[in-house]
Amino acid sequence: MVQKVLILGGTRFFGKKLVERFIRHQAEVTIVTRGLTEDSFGDAVRRLHVDRTDADALREALGSEAYDLVYDNICYMPETAEEAVRLFENRTGKYIVTSSVSVYPFDEERISEAAFDPYSYALPDPAPATIDYGEGKRLVEAVLFRHASFPAAAVRFPIVLGHDDYTRRLHFHVEHVQNGEPMGIPNLDAKISFIDADEAADFLFWLGQSTVTGPVNACSDGETTPGQLLSWIEQATGKKAVVRSETEAINRSPFGIPASWYFDNAKAQKEGFEFRQLNEWMPKLIREIAAAD
Repeated sequence: MVQKVLILGGTRFFGKKLVERFIRHQAEVTIVTRGLTEDSFGDAVRRLHVDRTDADALREALGSEAYDLVYDNICYMPETAEEAVRLFENRTGKYIVTSSVSVYPFDEERISEAAFDPYSYALPDPAPATIDYGEGKRLVEAVLFRHASFPAAAVRFPIVLGHDDYTRRLHFHVEHVQNGEPMGIPNLDAKISFIDADEAADFLFWLGQSTVTGPVNACSDGETTPGQLLSWIEQATGKKAVVRSETEAINRSPFGIPASWYFDNAKAQKEGFEFRQLNEWMPKLIREIAAAD
């Protein structure tokens, strides 16, 4: 069992759930936070109040500490990854960065890790001043796997859902159906992977105890479509969804993708992680959100 853990981004959503898992296992946990979000960890964790994008401030805050395991849930830019490579050299037994489905293109086939190879991806010099989320994650992975001297893994998550999702992406759909408001969804048949927030935290915890390195997909077993998701919401609310192929921006679905975008999680399963069935937890979560709203 890992004893000393550093978590960058551990006060919200599945990052918070990850901290709770290490606390239950009596690990020595340090979280890096700007101090803007309150947490319920009490004296079970050590807090470093610092902006992780300020490399000098982070280095000073960490001092000479070393960690069995480092989780980085808030690394979005290649420069930040380069700083992490330098900062954690000879200071961690394993580094795990949260990546994203956004590293992949849309595809009508199930996407495996081989669809994006960070080991051969070109690193621009200098790094672009402006960059979109997906390209940022691609470059973060490329920097990490080509420059880090320590063992590392990148978890490619799809959309993560849960009651405390601060983006309220699933809530958006439930509320629109309940209120009879139109939603912009261009492709009701696009296949999409998801993962529950508790499952995401369980996976990150498991990965830290495993020997798995490199890129790894993590998603619930099975996939769904916007059409199926709306059917579950209609059953939960007793109301009919109003769907448009195009709407004004405020009513565009966060799941309104033009084509399929779904994962192969065989690598993680082969290593021993058992994923939940999406069609078991998703309808239940929808019913709970509908009842609460």
